[in-house]
Amino acid sequence: MTTNTTIGNNGATVSQTLLDTMNGTSSSSSSSSSSATNGTDLQNTFLQLLIAQMKNQDPTNPMDSSQMTSQLAQINTVTGISQLNTSLTSLSTQLTAGQQTQAANLIGSTVLAPGNTFQVASAKATGFGVTLANDASDLQITIKNAAGTIVNTLDLGKQSAGTVPVGWTPVDTAGNPLPDGTYTITASGTVGGKAATATTLSAGVVQGVVKQPDGTAGLVLSTGSTVGLTSIAAVI
Repeated sequence: MTTNTTIGNNGATVSQTLLDTMNGTSSSSSSSSSSATNGTDLQNTFLQLLIAQMKNQDPTNPMDSSQMTSQLAQINTVTGISQLNTSLTSLSTQLTAGQQTQAANLIGSTVLAPGNTFQVASAKATGFGVTLANDASDLQITIKNAAGTIVNTLDLGKQSAGTVPVGWTPVDTAGNPLPDGTYTITASGTVGGKAATATTLSAGVVQGVVKQPDGTAGLVLSTGSTVGLTSIAAVI
């Protein structure tokens, strides 16, 4: 049931719902609708209450104009924030749509993404690489077979910071072709005269695009993993 409250001596009334909304004391039964109140609704409610207050103020003690100006500024701020949130939501939606399109264009491409394995088949190896945060005076990649035995070590020498793709014929230290299978890689180097590790990358073919839980585009790779678009270090 809606009740009204009398303001001033002229008998003007304002609904209790209006006062509750402005005072933040609405009952639990109306909490769901109050939570959905946007900046425009709040502004309209405020202006209704302000007009009622001005109509019924004491002529010998009028409302403080500075307080009214402050209240108007506050309600305009609320409206501005609401409009800003709407604009940011729209921009986020557009960026997500752009990411989906960009990701779809990579289907069928071979990319380098964080990983530490590569495959050997018919004397050919899938690509791999390394990402360096800083320039390295000496970069080495250690290759192990499925049993964990080191089969070869690649010395790439001095490398600049960034992504370093590696193309390599899969042979052991004696130059013999490596058997088919899955191999792991680790990378280490010397940065500023100190030993440091580097992030290894595995190659994979982009087979599809999915929407990840956070709303961003995810690339489904032939390696069986799904990585974010921003995780792609290079397209090879």
